[in-house]
Amino acid sequence: MLKTGRRACCKAFCLLAAAAVVCACQPSARAQGPDKPPTLDKSKQQQATPAQPETPPVNAEEEAAFKAYTAAQSTDNEKRVQLGEDFMQKYPQSRYRAIVLSTLTSTYFQMGQIEKMMATGEKALATTPNDVQVLAILAQTLPRVLSQDPAVATKQIEQAEVYARRAIDVIPTLPTPEGATDESFTAAKNRALAMAHSGLGLVFIHRQKFSDAVPELDQSVKLEPDAVNYFLLGFADEKALHHDDAAAAFAKCAAVQGPLQARCQAGAAEAKKLALTQPSAPK
Repeated sequence: MLKTGRRACCKAFCLLAAAAVVCACQPSARAQGPDKPPTLDKSKQQQATPAQPETPPVNAEEEAAFKAYTAAQSTDNEKRVQLGEDFMQKYPQSRYRAIVLSTLTSTYFQMGQIEKMMATGEKALATTPNDVQVLAILAQTLPRVLSQDPAVATKQIEQAEVYARRAIDVIPTLPTPEGATDESFTAAKNRALAMAHSGLGLVFIHRQKFSDAVPELDQSVKLEPDAVNYFLLGFADEKALHHDDAAAAFAKCAAVQGPLQARCQAGAAEAKKLALTQPSAPK
């Protein structure tokens, strides 16, 4: 079940990708745990990773290819993907690798190409571990497309939690990229935060920790209203025996035309009925 707002603004995703790349080159002032790779400055990165191949100098052809790719961000997805894939094949160690992989991940997400999105996202995070755009996309998507193999699914849920928590931790620290307005960048950060909280909320649902899921999903819809997340919030509230809240969440989901509308209408009616006949749990 993919997010109904998959066609999120590509420009906003590009802002986050740019901020993540800038942030990766700056020292971090925050303490970070084992699941939050430290952000090193350039000199420290070179000392810490001597085995990595040197970034080749940019030539005129590579520069032109990257400009063509960035110019295509306002065109159709198919063209963006083709240009991005061609660029990465021809210039696999380009200094532009991080931003191309990041924006390719978001384009695959918009297109619903989950396998390519996951594979490219993992490459993006290997290059820029704190790319919050990619972290948020993978955090939200992974728990929605779990493997039928229980052991694999368990690992996917664990990984989704790591991605979500890292995104939630890093996003508030990102500097506004040069040329971006505070308003547009705040909107981009809120969109990514909404996805990360959504993913973490669904992780808790899979673990049947419904009381823990509720605040995450509630935060997600406050940042960016979305039918799928209202449905998940209604489900979590219902399981947590918050009948009135479940009815309200289902009603907001039902107000959005789409494949979930009928289910949410039924959910709202059932929650209202339960509110009259069963006691609600304290929050």
